[in-house]
Amino acid sequence: MDELDSLETVSIDIDPFTLELSRPLSTATGDIEQRRGYVVCVETNDAVGVGEATPLPGWTESYSTCQDALHSVSVDSTLASASALDKANASAAYHGVELAYVDAMARHHDRSLAGFLSTDTPATSVPVNATIGDCSPEQTRKRAQSAVADGYTTIKLKVGAREIESDCDRVIAARSAVGDDITLRVDANGVWNKATAEQFLETARAVDISYIEQPLPASDLDGHASLRGRGVDIAVDESMSATDPEQIFAAGAADIIVCKPMALGGPRQTLAVAHKADILDIDTVITTTIDAVIARVGALHVAAALPGSDPRACGLATGSMLDDDLTTDPVSITDGHMSVPTGPGLAGGALSSYCNH
Repeated sequence: MDELDSLETVSIDIDPFTLELSRPLSTATGDIEQRRGYVVCVETNDAVGVGEATPLPGWTESYSTCQDALHSVSVDSTLASASALDKANASAAYHGVELAYVDAMARHHDRSLAGFLSTDTPATSVPVNATIGDCSPEQTRKRAQSAVADGYTTIKLKVGAREIESDCDRVIAARSAVGDDITLRVDANGVWNKATAEQFLETARAVDISYIEQPLPASDLDGHASLRGRGVDIAVDESMSATDPEQIFAAGAADIIVCKPMALGGPRQTLAVAHKADILDIDTVITTTIDAVIARVGALHVAAALPGSDPRACGLATGSMLDDDLTTDPVSITDGHMSVPTGPGLAGGALSSYCNH
């Protein structure tokens, strides 16, 4: 892990956890009901860092693959063994270990994680979106109104789990409920074909949808490219895990890339991809894989370190989807924004104390 070589590792410990969702999140690819993962604690010669590995198959490796990868690292407990992890095939495991190491390094330098990762002055707060899972048009309307009442100015609707006509009715209901000043985006999780996506685009233009996330299967980069330039931006998410980001860039497949640090193999890889995208005038949105608090706060720091001065709302407001959490969340959401902890590291002692449990 290159610049982290100055840290002398004393121990790497892993602690499994299971968290239930407060209610299943219905997506086009099925319901998500619980999250299982590992807290990773790294003790170095002068700091303790904490990370999280919470795999989500379809975006990352399986739970068992993640478990095996982390077990091998914890047994050896060296930076060399951590660096040898297969980032491509065990991205969640790599994320957990790298997040712990960069947290320790940021603490070593007495800086926030965002400050340690950023090439410029990081943001002090990040706009975030509310998420509405698959539901009826009437439920969509009520949940959209509730999100606005809670201060959100950007709302993402999960689509693709029902007939296209019903999803069109849902976005019309949402726009009617929240007015013209709220940003709406949708996420189809790659289940549509091109004809269905084109049909939805007509309604999306009419109700001013900001972007459609992953309308087509992850491998169909040319199809995504063909949907661009029609009045609604196209974003890719699953494609970022199923293909190489360079392929996405070369195909001209996206106006926006949706980056999950857990799926890309850690904070630094995520920011490297975002900087390449920025050069190509492609925006980056940071989201979680419905992670526990450690990875959520890590993703918030990554979002704060993104290039550019006018970030789109990120998908980080997912803590309320969990029925319980690993520890108290040190970050609150006010008027649709999350304040970035000042550190040192992830959040001072608020999260590293977990390693003392």
